[in-house]
Amino acid sequence: MHKVDRAFYDRDARTVAQELIGKILVRRYGDVVIKARITETEAYIAAIDKASHGYGGKITPRTQVMFGPPGFTYVYFIYGMYYCLNFVTEGEGTCSAVLIRAVEPLEHAVNMCMNRYGKPMENISPRQLKSLSDGPGKLCIAMNITKEDNGKDLLGDEIYVEDDGFEDFTVEKTKRINIDYAEEAKDFLWRYIMRT
Repeated sequence: MHKVDRAFYDRDARTVAQELIGKILVRRYGDVVIKARITETEAYIAAIDKASHGYGGKITPRTQVMFGPPGFTYVYFIYGMYYCLNFVTEGEGTCSAVLIRAVEPLEHAVNMCMNRYGKPMENISPRQLKSLSDGPGKLCIAMNITKEDNGKDLLGDEIYVEDDGFEDFTVEKTKRINIDYAEEAKDFLWRYIMRT
């Protein structure tokens, strides 16, 4: 098991998005260390992607981190209620990132349940357990990720990715969702889903 290095992120967002599938997202805060396997991602490349927050070269306080070096977090707020976790990819000055859409709990699921539902694991239903972290907003709640985590170095100790060599799956490529406004970009097959 090893922590993914910066060179891993310093590549095309589509490659990174696909290769993140099966790896382990680690979230450390206080005395808690949560680990969850990444099962779904989406790639965003501002130069050719109308769904990207940086499309058209728009550098704003919100998008600035995406124009920076690879291997940092981009956390944004959506629908006035949810945070979404992204990893910045490619070289500095190139605006691209990977949205982490879903994870499956591996370690400390009890903490994930408390964060998401406010009650211990034994008091939630099978349906609640299944939907614990199967969406970008859900996983941020479950893993205690907020705007305070925007711009964190993925080589640090608070949020990072580990590779345990797990490869017992295939990756399905599909269209991204909830981006109907993005014209031709809505048809890009830039969503990657683990199939076991």
